[in-house]
Parts: sequence; C-alpha cells; structure tokens
Amino acid sequence: MLEGKKIVLGITGSIAAYKSCLLIRQLIKKGAEVQVVITPAGKEFITPITLSALTHKPVVSEFFSQRDGTWNSHVDLGLWADAMVVAPCTASTLGKMAHGIADNMLITTYLSMKAPVFIAPAMDLDMFAHPSTQQNIKTLTSYGCHFIEPSSGFLASGLEGKGRMEEPERIVDVLDTFFTTQSVANDLSGRRILITAGPTHEKIDPVRFIGNYSSGKMGFALAEECKKRGADVTLIAGPVNLSCSEGIQRIDVESCQEMYEAALQAFPRQDAAILCAAVADFRPAEQSTTKIKRDGSDLTLHLQANPDIAATLGQQKTPDQVLVGFALETNDEFTNAQKKLEKKNFDFIVLNSLRNTGTCFQSDDNQISIISRSGKKDFSKKSKSAVAKDIINELSIILH
Repeated sequence: MLEGKKIVLGITGSIAAYKSCLLIRQLIKKGAEVQVVITPAGKEFITPITLSALTHKPVVSEFFSQRDGTWNSHVDLGLWADAMVVAPCTASTLGKMAHGIADNMLITTYLSMKAPVFIAPAMDLDMFAHPSTQQNIKTLTSYGCHFIEPSSGFLASGLEGKGRMEEPERIVDVLDTFFTTQSVANDLSGRRILITAGPTHEKIDPVRFIGNYSSGKMGFALAEECKKRGADVTLIAGPVNLSCSEGIQRIDVESCQEMYEAALQAFPRQDAAILCAAVADFRPAEQSTTKIKRDGSDLTLHLQANPDIAATLGQQKTPDQVLVGFALETNDEFTNAQKKLEKKNFDFIVLNSLRNTGTCFQSDDNQISIISRSGKKDFSKKSKSAVAKDIINELSIILH
C-alpha cells in the first residue's frame, strides 16, 4: 500500500545513516516518492549527492537553498507528505523533537508535519536507556509518534537490541502495514465476530484450580482490532485482569464448561469466530466443596476431559461462517498445527511456539505463522496489537 505515497525521510547524524540508502531504494521499489531532509550532522555520514541520486530529488538541508533568497518551506513539506520517517534518529534529534527546539530544517519540518510520524532510534544502548531519552520517547509517543524499534538484537538484557536502528526491510513493512490498515478501516462494518480469550480455571476446591499462564492479551488485542474496523464484537473472556473498549460485548466466564456454553449460544449469529482462548483440556472429576487439607499423604486427582469448543463449532460451522483457531506448540509445530486445522475444520490457524522466546504467555509480543489449506505465511516478532492486525487482515480477505 505504498504505491503513490509521499514520504519525507529525515536523516540525522548517526553511523546508521548508510541504512537510509537501502530504505530509500526499498520505498521507491514499493512505489513511494521520497523527499530527504537531512541535518547538518547527517551530511557528515552520507552525502546529499548520493541521496539525491537515489530519490531523483534535491536533498533539503538548509532553510535557504541559495543566496538569492530562495528558501525551503517546511510548511509545504508538512502538507505534501503522507508520512514522515526519521531514520536514523539520534538522541539529540529525539530531544529536539520532544521539546520543539527548531534549530534545523528537519525539526521545523517535523513541527509542521500534518501526516503520521515514524521514528527509528539509533544510538548506543546506554544513551537509549538513559531516563532522559526514555522520557523523550514517552513524550513523543504521547504526541502520536510511532516508534520502530528492533524486535530482537544482540544484547541479553531487558533492552535487547533497542539502541540500534531497525533494518530497512522492517521499517518498510511497518509503513506498508500502517497504510494497509488505514485503507481497510471499517472493512468489517456490519460483521459479527466472536472471540474467545484468556485461560480457563477448573476448580479443585474453593481455593485451588487447574489453569495455565495465558494473560488474554492476544485475544483482547484481536477484539480491539475488530472493533476499530467496524465489527460487532462478542468477547468471551476467561479470568483475566484486562479491560476492553466500550461497545465490545463482553461475557466473563471461569471454566471451560461456561465458555463452551457461551460460545455455542453466540456462534450461530456470528459471521466469524476466533478461538484464541487457552482452554483447559481437563478438569477434576470431582470438586471438593471445602478446602482440601494436607494430612501427610499424597493427593491423587482424577481428571476428565473437557468439552472441545473448537471441534464442536467446527462441526456446526455453516459455509458462510469463518472459523479461526490457535495452536501453541512446543515441538513439530507445523505438523501439529496442520493436523489441528483439518481436525477442527478451521479456515486458518494461527501458530505460535514456546520456543520463540519473549512471546506467548504473559508477553506483550508474539511471533506467528498463519496456516491455511493454501499455504503458510510467516511473520516477524512484533507487538500483539500489530499481530492482531495481521490476523484480522487475513480474516478480512476471507470475509470479502
């Protein structure tokens, strides 16, 4: 969706400026028109001649382009652009953007920008982790800027890889996804979509249960994405500590049996169902009405199978309905997911793996593959809200 898009590319004084050439080439290959605005420090790392040769446009750097009074209008650039991308963005430029220090053409262009702004930071990890930089990022995020940070890196810490500039390929993917999402706004208008989310708790006694680590974040992100795109959303949520937007019909349940009954009741009225919940396969055959006391001997629990929500809905699905499943696997991921796709009569299945560190349970990120009868699509690690867009894009194609 970058065909015909006008992109202002801001380049600052970072060693990562060489990546801007690759970014320009890929943007133009996608059909975008690129106008470079570079800081004085940026020209120390890459020459305007190189950039101009790639974009076929004069590079904007100074307020006045000649000594005859001709000047570059940051206001016109702000009106011209469909998006502004600052890549690489140094700590200095972050600070100036956050505080409106308009001492160069790039900052004045940013302050005049009417289009969305995307920022790809580039600095050493200590600078990135400094409270000043983090506060500037929070400030710019609150202003509506979109940060593009590496999904993985070389440092084993909580800020893994965060200081380096993201690769051009992923920056282009982020822009492409953004404009695709913009173009499909309200593409689910009038559609009724059922989503299950979170874990189920199967009681052993009044204070203990069998459960799992699911946070419900992926399911709630899917519900929010469907709502944004105009769908009438019914969210059946297991016991989670999450809230959802007004307008989403939320049904809170605790056990698999309760989720099963709620899903069966709601499904006939739906155009699609996304079964994202991590439902317990078994429950205690007997539940004690009082707390089980430790008496020194071992405790044996007899488990019985829970009803299979996915299989039941797969059997009831009409040709006009779409059913999407999830598969969390630890080994033989593709084979197991493909078997589940066929067995449960899904239209497609979303596969993720516990072998992908920093994803799945409790995490804000996920890394998925979408498997259908026509093939397999792999996606990079990204936030669960971004993953939700990928999944709903696939659903939208089928519904239309």
